[in-house]
Amino acid sequence: MAEHTPSRQPSARMAGSLGVTDRSGRRGLQVRRWPHLAAPPILRLERSAESYAEYQARTPADRYYDPSLDGLIAAAEAIDLRGRGGAGFPFAAKLRAVAEAAAAAGRVHVVANGDEGEPASAKDRYLLATRPHLVLDGLLLAAFALHAERVVLYLSEPALVDIAAAALAQRSPSVDVEIFLASGGYVSGEETAVVRAISGGPAKPTSKPPSPYQRGIHAQPTLVSNVETLAHLARAVRLGPDQIREDGLPSAPGTTLVTVTPDAGDAVLLEVPFGVSMRDVLQYAGFQASRALLTGGYFGGFLPDRLWTIPVGHALMREAGVTLGCASFLPVMRSCVVRVAADLLAYFDRENAHQCGACFNGTKAMAAALARLSSGQAQERDLPDLARWSISLAGRGACGTLDGAAAVVRTLMQESQSLVELHARRKCPECADDPNDLTSTRFRLSGRDIFQECP
Repeated sequence: MAEHTPSRQPSARMAGSLGVTDRSGRRGLQVRRWPHLAAPPILRLERSAESYAEYQARTPADRYYDPSLDGLIAAAEAIDLRGRGGAGFPFAAKLRAVAEAAAAAGRVHVVANGDEGEPASAKDRYLLATRPHLVLDGLLLAAFALHAERVVLYLSEPALVDIAAAALAQRSPSVDVEIFLASGGYVSGEETAVVRAISGGPAKPTSKPPSPYQRGIHAQPTLVSNVETLAHLARAVRLGPDQIREDGLPSAPGTTLVTVTPDAGDAVLLEVPFGVSMRDVLQYAGFQASRALLTGGYFGGFLPDRLWTIPVGHALMREAGVTLGCASFLPVMRSCVVRVAADLLAYFDRENAHQCGACFNGTKAMAAALARLSSGQAQERDLPDLARWSISLAGRGACGTLDGAAAVVRTLMQESQSLVELHARRKCPECADDPNDLTSTRFRLSGRDIFQECP
């Protein structure tokens, strides 16, 4: 890679942090910003919702960027804005495609996706809870530029409904914004599941094509965008791309929100500039001594230690075959990695949409084999079957669930082969003593964890 990690590194790990005391033994969330950011930060350290008056006071209206459709596309291109929901697709290309489809169809809908189905991620819910007007600003900018007929804020956390409703009441936008509360789940935030739910169906994915920009809500063109993506769009419009580009790298400007969720203990939510290494992020969050690391949340698989120095960034990581996804990093601090993999596959088995035979049967089979492996009851065919399934099942589901499950198994077999083979021969004492069963994942961040009040 031609570019290098920015020289501005954290000098003190706890600088600019907000800690949460965990009196009950449950997981807490600590919120920190990377030091020395040039542009005004996205994260609000105060664990309360920013009012509209506060948002206006910190928003430089005199530097307003062109809010037209062409202006939004230009702003998104200038900061290389990519979707923060997981795919990292260029937002400008998505916005242009929706506009072209809408011109032919004569109508369009816009959705801010705040579902955050990734269990180990806190960024979207925390952003909505503390900076709702930044998200709404981005949503309304996109809606006005596209002349949207319907504007929806899609949520799965009941606590956020009141916060969003109060924020909308403070600003009384000229366009109605509908708040849609979904049932939640790993697949309910996938963009086709979003439009299917809003259209009156179950919050489960459908096959693509067509994509929502072609046939979305009620078969009409629909822009579905992650709430953090819309927050960055609003910042590009209000601050101007030049200020955004003062952080990060020339090819990956600005910052992104990262959730670091370990297998035990508090999680850490960070705002970091693109280009810092994953190892630096782990060190700043306090997890430099981790045994293993999963990137991209549950989806990306185990990352070899030699790649922890890769800079954070969608394109930069993709070039190295690594997934940034929703920027959720899962350091394994205490658990056996085989037990962790069994935990994740059990989750995939519970959460798959039960729509694709390959996904339903494949996740169940891999979960069962890993459960036997972690409990010291491995069968002769388990290791060859796992190796074969991790390759043959990839790409066979309608959504990414099966791909994520296969990636966990494939990277486990590649990076921890000797440990896996040892589990096949005898019972692992660490797995036997693990206090977590396989019915609830150890990497989940609940709304209670995210919204709990500071002492």
